[in-house]
Amino acid sequence: MTTRLPAAVLWDMDGTIVDTEPYWMAAEIRLFASFGLEWTHEDAEQVVGMGLWESAELFRRHGVDLEPDEIVYGLTEQVREQLRTDGVPWRPGARELLQELREASVPTALVTMSVRSMAEDVVRAIPFEAFDVIVAGDEVSEPKPHPEPYLLAAQRLGVDIADCVAIEDSPTGITSAHASGAVALGIPNLLDLRGTAHHHLWDTLAGRTPVDLGELLVELRAERSDAHDHDGTADDRGHDDGKASA
Repeated sequence: MTTRLPAAVLWDMDGTIVDTEPYWMAAEIRLFASFGLEWTHEDAEQVVGMGLWESAELFRRHGVDLEPDEIVYGLTEQVREQLRTDGVPWRPGARELLQELREASVPTALVTMSVRSMAEDVVRAIPFEAFDVIVAGDEVSEPKPHPEPYLLAAQRLGVDIADCVAIEDSPTGITSAHASGAVALGIPNLLDLRGTAHHHLWDTLAGRTPVDLGELLVELRAERSDAHDHDGTADDRGHDDGKASA
């Protein structure tokens, strides 16, 4: 039997498609240093996947004396400049899987808490039309970990969120994807995703195909059906799959 493909695949950007988290961390450290403050790598890990304006408020509480918009757009411009000068650091397998999804006519959305200008920079660097929809951090009222970004992407694509796979690299993003009703697929990068609300963990997208993503939907539906048969409740416990992280 042919595996049914997802109705759509919804992609996080920073840390999932492009390995830009080190760029953000370096920009944050420079920002704090400009106020004579220390901001460590461990501190920066706290805001991976967080909405930019929520991060800005956290920075202000730690002594950065700027308005939130100044912080957000200042950091964004530093990251965009590093993308221009150093190039786009692609995550393994991301562009290849995106291209296969396009060739299979599976709709795709970019769901990022970065602002649209930066999202468009990354999209332009992909040598094919990779996304039908972009949902950016400056376009949502509730950022990740709230489900709104993923729900909005599914709405704009005209698909049922329960038939979508969302690909994420951070606990914040996994929480958002899971809460939306999508299949939450974690691809760990800087942060350990074990213990998060993922449905599946793969250690890489390299070598993965649209059929692999479709099988995640089939497997999750089977698990939910079995759990319902046993006790009348759905079992959404996450687990590792295939090439899962140790």
